[in-house]
Amino acid sequence: MNFLYKMKRKIKGILVVVGILLQWIDEYNKGRYFMLKNQTSYLTFGAMMIALFSILLAMSVYVPFVGFITSFIVPLPIAWYSAKFERKQASWVTIIGIIISFIIGGVFGVLFALIVAPLGFIIGDAIRNKKSKVYLLMASGIFLLLMTALQYIISIWVLNINVLEQLFESFEIYYDQVGNIMSSMGQLPKDYDEQVAQAILIAKMIMPSYFIGGVFITAIIYLAINLSLLKRLKLEVPKFSKFKDFRLPKAVLWYYLIVSIFSLFATFEVGSFGYLASINALLILRALLFLQGVSLIHYYFHVLGYPKWLALIVTILAVPLYTFTIIVGVFDLGFNLRSYLKGRYKK
Repeated sequence: MNFLYKMKRKIKGILVVVGILLQWIDEYNKGRYFMLKNQTSYLTFGAMMIALFSILLAMSVYVPFVGFITSFIVPLPIAWYSAKFERKQASWVTIIGIIISFIIGGVFGVLFALIVAPLGFIIGDAIRNKKSKVYLLMASGIFLLLMTALQYIISIWVLNINVLEQLFESFEIYYDQVGNIMSSMGQLPKDYDEQVAQAILIAKMIMPSYFIGGVFITAIIYLAINLSLLKRLKLEVPKFSKFKDFRLPKAVLWYYLIVSIFSLFATFEVGSFGYLASINALLILRALLFLQGVSLIHYYFHVLGYPKWLALIVTILAVPLYTFTIIVGVFDLGFNLRSYLKGRYKK
């Protein structure tokens, strides 16, 4: 009850601050155009969205379990506002939301708001300007990538905290403990330490690829949740084309061939910049070609008229058959197998 009372007082204070700030912005912008002619609507709706943003942010920071769910919905109020009003007004609302996040959650609240508030602005602005979903995904993914990298760098410089270094140190401690247990049982391999060191080094080398992939998966989750909610709020949101129609540019195939040939003939020392660049480029390109191969499988099943559940099972089986699926993707890009399948099974 004490927590709810404190939250109530905080929200009341937030609403007062929001009203003052929006009134100041209204005075500053007098005589300038608005998307909506009624300035009262602009102020009222802005105050409502900032209040909703503040409540969702507070729940994400302070409420366990539920906060994990609400953390993906926090951009929604800013996105909703940005989709309805001009960029200038949406920018002010986004800035106010970030300022108020410090009152709610302190430093952690600001760091979180610096990610979710501009992300909401990007989503709403793209909807208002009728951008494609591919554009929205790329814009959101690149923004999250830059902000995550920036906060990681700041955590090292300012707080002297290196999350990745701590993660790999915990791996080393874990493998040392496993090694001690195996040694006490007389089953420790002779080159155990070398194998562990090599595995950790390779993990460090491929970390950028997993980092990029993880960030874009996070962007997809944010978009999937917020766009579906915005659609329920009667906004026209962009859609992806069907997965069976997914097709990479042919340039991706050339990049893959160049990187593959280059890595075959060039020898890089493990840990060098060349090794780091080549291994991560191959991982990213193979992941893209894997998606291309799975997409072709879905297209093939669609042409034959097979049920969707069967395509889903084959998609799951494609994971252990990763290499074969990549080859399918390469052939699809190189020889346009879809045109052949369409002509071959055309009714």
